[in-house]
Amino acid sequence: MDQTMNRLLAICFSIFTLGATQPALAFQAEESEKSPPAAGLSLDDLRTFTDVFTQIRSNYVEPVDDKRLLNAAISGMLSDLDPHSAYMLEDEFQALDENSRGRFDGIGVNVGIVDRRIVVQAVISPSPADEAGINPRDVILSIDGRPVRGRNLRDAVDELRGEPGSEVTLEILSPDSGTRKVKLVRSSIEIPSLSFDLLEDQYGYFRISHFNRESASHFERTLESVAADGIELKGIIIDLRDNPGGVLQPAVDLADGFLNEGVIVTTRGRNRSMQLEFTARPGEWLPGIPVVILIDRGSASASEVLAGALQDHDRALVIGEQSFGKGSVQSVLPLRNGAGIKLTTARYYTPSGRSIQAEGIAPDVALKPVRYIEDTDNRVRETDLDRHLERENTNVPEVVDTDSDMSQILKDDYYVQEALSLLRGARILSRASTSQDDRKME
Repeated sequence: MDQTMNRLLAICFSIFTLGATQPALAFQAEESEKSPPAAGLSLDDLRTFTDVFTQIRSNYVEPVDDKRLLNAAISGMLSDLDPHSAYMLEDEFQALDENSRGRFDGIGVNVGIVDRRIVVQAVISPSPADEAGINPRDVILSIDGRPVRGRNLRDAVDELRGEPGSEVTLEILSPDSGTRKVKLVRSSIEIPSLSFDLLEDQYGYFRISHFNRESASHFERTLESVAADGIELKGIIIDLRDNPGGVLQPAVDLADGFLNEGVIVTTRGRNRSMQLEFTARPGEWLPGIPVVILIDRGSASASEVLAGALQDHDRALVIGEQSFGKGSVQSVLPLRNGAGIKLTTARYYTPSGRSIQAEGIAPDVALKPVRYIEDTDNRVRETDLDRHLERENTNVPEVVDTDSDMSQILKDDYYVQEALSLLRGARILSRASTSQDDRKME
């Protein structure tokens, strides 16, 4: 066995024997300290690992770099634990950190590899790509004069990123206009996670696509902007459909914004450092204003934390489908070589003690996806007749106009329509309750 293999065997032996024989660390939870220690690996077990390593180096059909084999071994060790633990090389680890901060340096496109081609899937606005007229479905043929065809496509995608102010020239194939070259100057791009629409001039619709570190502050600033415009919201829809989660703290902060007290979420893991309880601080956004949360089977992790917290505290009505059921916490741990690992270290629990894992959040009002069909009813009403008499101005209760000018999203989205109907109903019931209280006082 050569010097490299001897060194690898020594490293493996020291790692596994230390991990198997040292006593439980001080920060481990009591249940971990009481559990029997894992059986240590024998020297023969470690020799098996190095035997496989040697066989691949010697006999695989093509030469394989030792570092590549070691990275593959680490990746396999983590991926075999659960679907969410993973080993990330340096560039992947950096990209994850950028996404969590809500910013990255590049041209502002999301791309995918389709049929061995780099295809633009979405363009962030504003961004250099947006200003250059790049659109979804465009194909990137070359980067700085180097054709993409025949190259490692992952490496080519990485070349789209770079320092702000640096230039990159792309050859683009557009389905409608053919091939062209564009020169772009990379910049620092903000990844949008929040969008807002005002429905019927009274109801706020917030769409959160994922949770990054700025999501909660963006939400609060939007509320402040609406209030500064003199708009008094009468209800809020928070759309978490297809939101895979992201950073936990913004979801906790959002729940805190709608709660005045109480537990938001707890996490439980083997280490005491993962025995956490997040609680709401005094102060509440829009107290008394009804909130509806939309979820579906694509709502996961931090989305489920937010929905579960407001549901358990009866602060929001959750409607839609059963959520994804990702109730585990991943800690992101940097390594000395610039790479990092995502390691599952705990489980989430809602304020009432429910585990989200493999269960998800059950909606208060279950909905199934429904395709919107335009009303083709040809029956006429009095108002459709020519020369009909106009209604007299009488003192009648206010009626919400369901045919008023709404955002385009309402015309195609059954979930949002149902949420809006529930908010209208909550408003009407609130007015009726207030009227009854006033009569009792009289």
